Amino acid sequence: MPSTGEVRSRLQDVVLDEHTSVLLAPDQLTEADRRVLAPLVDGGRLRLRRTLTGWDLKARSTVGVLRLERVRLTITPKMTISGARLISWLCYAQDIPVPHDRTSRSWLTGTAGYAAVVPHALLTECRALLDEGLRREYVRSEQEQPVLRGQLDLRAQLSRRYGAVDRLHVRTFERRVDTWENLICGAALHAAIPLATDAELARALRDTAEHFPRPRPQVAVSRLMARARYTRLNSRYRAAHTWARLVLGGGGVTDLLSDRGLPSKSLLLGMDLLWERVVRRMAAGAAAEFGGRKEDVADDRAIRTSDETGPYRQPFKPDVLLRFEGPPVRFLPLDAKYIGYDGRHLSAENRHQLLTYIAGYTTPDAPLAAIVHPAPDGATSRTVRVDGPRGHLGTISVLGIDTRLAPEQAAEPLRKLVAGFAAGGGS
Repeated sequence: MPSTGEVRSRLQDVVLDEHTSVLLAPDQLTEADRRVLAPLVDGGRLRLRRTLTGWDLKARSTVGVLRLERVRLTITPKMTISGARLISWLCYAQDIPVPHDRTSRSWLTGTAGYAAVVPHALLTECRALLDEGLRREYVRSEQEQPVLRGQLDLRAQLSRRYGAVDRLHVRTFERRVDTWENLICGAALHAAIPLATDAELARALRDTAEHFPRPRPQVAVSRLMARARYTRLNSRYRAAHTWARLVLGGGGVTDLLSDRGLPSKSLLLGMDLLWERVVRRMAAGAAAEFGGRKEDVADDRAIRTSDETGPYRQPFKPDVLLRFEGPPVRFLPLDAKYIGYDGRHLSAENRHQLLTYIAGYTTPDAPLAAIVHPAPDGATSRTVRVDGPRGHLGTISVLGIDTRLAPEQAAEPLRKLVAGFAAGGGS
């Protein structure tokens, strides 16, 4: 059987940056590849166009590795952030504990982009589970034994052995590690081996996987993950299962993956989705600290548009809407933008969008909305005023969150904005 390195050597490595494009030759994309790319294109993760000389492929807010039949695409992030820091942001976005610090030096982004840290995090959590002892529970099993252990399966004994008692068909309940919690970890560890960026990591994943049970071929791991329920007895598995979902691709875009159905040895992270989750949690925490709360914006509470033919399909609603009780009740709309706005003017589209939120949600005494974007070189804050012939229309606060810091520390600019708004500021 060829090694992982030999399989990779048969593929042509193509590297492109996030939000950039690359031209592929006509024979580099097969029909099967185009079927794999179709849901990613439909979901806005990639753009694929046929040209006179081949295929123009553009990556949007997506990073990671996509293995096709003839090409191995590596999409690198546009904003540099260390692997160890990215782990803390991923954990923060998904509200799970940060993995143990003992292997943080191994969390490198490398050529696989941000996606390379996921196998490291999975390995860390699975090793911690081994140190604590894997969960065991009584599992029903059917076995052939020379002596009676458990309950005799009379039907199997009569139909398969015609009553002979040289071998007994028995049903037993034994405490084993073949629980759904361990099966998910075992499947993810095996799936992560081809994603390893170096031989040492691949060897560590393989060695750790030997201690976990592996699901039988007829067992669908996605069903195990869909039925996952956590109690105080198995809550320690939650973090490992979060990384397992990223490796196995069972969760779809809501779990920060680009889409279902990715081929093996592929792992893509949707960075815009990650950033939205981070901002939502930061904003909710800041609002609760200063007497407010995050308001769920259902479609019936969004800003709607209609004409004689009926309502428009897409309503306007901010990524986060914070509510502060009055009187009067005041709202602060926030929009998460995975864009580097340092030293750049807001686009006309973004100004129009935020002014729509101001008109639809805020009060005349506090016409304020905010854009929250990543700032890899340090926190930034500036104010954009919008004025017209009849006076002041609104204020847009543009906040850059320092991605070099831990999320709790990086949230300080947003905390200051929320504190000022809660105290009565906002114009």
